[in-house]
Amino acid sequence: MLDAAAAVFVTSGVEAPVRDIAAEAGVGLGTIYRHFPTRADLVIAVYQHQVDACAEAGPALLAAAPTPHAALGRWIDLFVDFLVTKHGLAAALQTDNAGFETLHAYFLDRLLPVCTQLLDAAAASGEIHSDLDAYQFMRGVGNLCVGAGSDPRYDARRLVELLVAGLRQPR
Repeated sequence: MLDAAAAVFVTSGVEAPVRDIAAEAGVGLGTIYRHFPTRADLVIAVYQHQVDACAEAGPALLAAAPTPHAALGRWIDLFVDFLVTKHGLAAALQTDNAGFETLHAYFLDRLLPVCTQLLDAAAASGEIHSDLDAYQFMRGVGNLCVGAGSDPRYDARRLVELLVAGLRQPR
């Protein structure tokens, strides 16, 4: 259900009708409401699910990719996918500022260490500059993704690819 909700959120935003999410998941409306009584509950669950998936992917990519820089690039692709779903979260939680702050802390606690690990590995291999802070990097990627859904001529993914490529140390 969470993957289905995330897919619907990407195409229709977090205000998408619950019936669309239920149809994508192949379940009835009652099943969705039984697990997630409010839209905010569903949005929060999708958000946490995606943060966890992104966090768990980092070490696996680092182990499987041909280079740490390649692992970083693949992880950033996942991070960009996550950011697309994240847009609209603040509006969905507008009455629950404390809930939004809790989610932001969860995001930082789970993803900053993973990004740091990937950046450190790429720096240790000599592939990228060693003076990049994970928070600044993730914030920059996030800023490049803002507005991507509202302007079809804006290709955030391409700009993020250029940013990751630009981290490379000259050989």
